[in-house]
Formats: sequence, C-alpha cells, structure tokens
Amino acid sequence: MPLSASAIALLGLVGWSLFLVVLLANMRGIKVMGGHKAVNAFNADGSDVPGFGQRLTRAYANCLENLPGQAAVLLYALLAGQTAITDPLAGTLLGARLLQSCVHLLSTAPIFVWVRFASYLVQVLILAWWLLKLGGLL
Repeated sequence: MPLSASAIALLGLVGWSLFLVVLLANMRGIKVMGGHKAVNAFNADGSDVPGFGQRLTRAYANCLENLPGQAAVLLYALLAGQTAITDPLAGTLLGARLLQSCVHLLSTAPIFVWVRFASYLVQVLILAWWLLKLGGLL
C-alpha cells in the first residue's frame, strides 16, 4: 500500500532528525576518540564546538523543537482520515525543513539567515493553515 504524502512527510521529518543526530554523534565521537574533548564536556548548545559543530548542534535542536507540533498535526490528519487537507503541502513542509537545516549547516552569513528564516516561516504558515482547516475554522 503506497504511503500518502502526509505519511512520507512525517517519516521524512523523523528521519531527517535521526540523520542529524547521527552526524552530531559522529562529530562528537571523533573529538572524543581523538583526545580533543572529554566525553562529558560538550555544551548542549554547541558553543564549545564553533563553526560547523555549533551549526549542526543548532540545526538538530531546531528540528527537535518543531517536530512535536508538526508530527502531531500530521498524525492527527493520518488517524482522522484527513490527509486530503495535509497531503497537498506535506512535501513543501518537509522540503522547507530540509532547506532550513541545510542552510543552517552551510553558514550564518546574513543572506543564509534570511533564507533559513523564510523556510521556517513557510513551515509555520503551513502548520497554521492545517490547524485552521483541520479544526473546521476555514
């Protein structure tokens, strides 16, 4: 049975978070195994691994901060049989999440921050639209 766009987006959001945490674990593991950092000495915000390490830490945290709301709405739509509402924009939501993370990993230069914000705004607007539609307010 083929997956709906909503199911693909949900699995994609979780899979992307998993991918980022594997990257983060590898980066930290290399620092520990290379003797550059104690296993218990990493700051949660990534401030002690400047550059890519800090951007990776924040990109992963951004995913986790948004995953519960996105997953809850997609799960609701899937369980309630309302994927006709979420399917049309599900791929856009996932794409915007991937773009936000990738841009975050690349740079914190102002243009990259603006692109990151725009991709985040797309996610927020889609989620708000879905909530209004699923709640019968539109």
